[in-house]
Amino acid sequence: MTAAAPRRTAVARGCVAGARWVALAAALVLAAPAGAQATPVSAAGAGPTLEVAVRDFAQTLAAEGVVEAVKQATLGAQVAGRIVEFTVKAGDTVRAGQVLARIDARTADQAVAASLSQVAEAEANLVNAKRKHERNRDLLAQKFVSQAAVDQSEAEYKAAQAQLAAVKANAGQASAAQSFNTITAPYAGVIGATLAELGDMAQPGRPLVTVFDPRDLRVTATLPQTALSKLKLTEPVRVEIASLGKSVTATKVTVIPVADARTHTTRIRLDLPAAEGVLPGQFARARFVTGAVRVLAVPATALLRRGEVTAVYVVDGQGRAQLRQVRAGEEVGDGFAEILSGLSAGERIATNPVQAGMSPAATAAK
Repeated sequence: MTAAAPRRTAVARGCVAGARWVALAAALVLAAPAGAQATPVSAAGAGPTLEVAVRDFAQTLAAEGVVEAVKQATLGAQVAGRIVEFTVKAGDTVRAGQVLARIDARTADQAVAASLSQVAEAEANLVNAKRKHERNRDLLAQKFVSQAAVDQSEAEYKAAQAQLAAVKANAGQASAAQSFNTITAPYAGVIGATLAELGDMAQPGRPLVTVFDPRDLRVTATLPQTALSKLKLTEPVRVEIASLGKSVTATKVTVIPVADARTHTTRIRLDLPAAEGVLPGQFARARFVTGAVRVLAVPATALLRRGEVTAVYVVDGQGRAQLRQVRAGEEVGDGFAEILSGLSAGERIATNPVQAGMSPAATAAK
């Protein structure tokens, strides 16, 4: 290796380090319009401002969970047969009692017809047995038949009554089985999934379709058993739906009084209020209040994020808005973010970074 090689390596390292600083500076000035100059302006030019202060917030413990429907059912077949009608698909809205699918009912229809014929036969036998018994009683009064003959006819009459009751029960069973060929919605809701297709062979116990009621939703979260004693369940529980970028307050909190022996966790159910866009299966994060904490925090909307850089517009005493990099922590309270470094209590920041970035005096901190 020649003597020039170490010099080239040092130059290359210097270029890489310089490139990193240039990239960071470019990220900081990215929010400022092209050609912006650091000229003093009033704070009003940067839009509304807020004084940074240490605030009291509720200390929370986060638990992850999943949104689920309170009323959700998987409807399956109770009889065997080919599916001859399938009128719904995933996402359809259905009313209570609406027909969702039909299974070939020809076998069930024949069973019902046979049971009705048996009922008619048993009724005829009963009428005949009753008349025979009445004749024998009249003949006994005239001393033409013995008491044994009357007892025999009475036994036949009672047997005919029992036979009629049995075949009527069989007919009711056949009629009930016939209704199993029609799958109906148990309540008004939405079809979550269809698990079979038209023409498939249904078997007893095979799931065909799922339905849920979107009006009643809840979040089921899990917490370590050691954390339960720290929760203040009398305080409101905030539930964040990350995919929607919104949070709601649970209307009811229920701790399931059973612990998982393997994971040593306990499930907690959080009933949700009606909220647009919330669907079963969505990821949710619940924040349970465990106490109070004082932290330096600013509105989360005041933070400007560019890649890995987080910054705020600080309005100085001369009314100039400067972009300053900060280190933000977790969200606290309702819409606030903790500031770990980069700001001090008493400073003023722009609460609308977009408006502040469009200000003629918006500059990057040097």
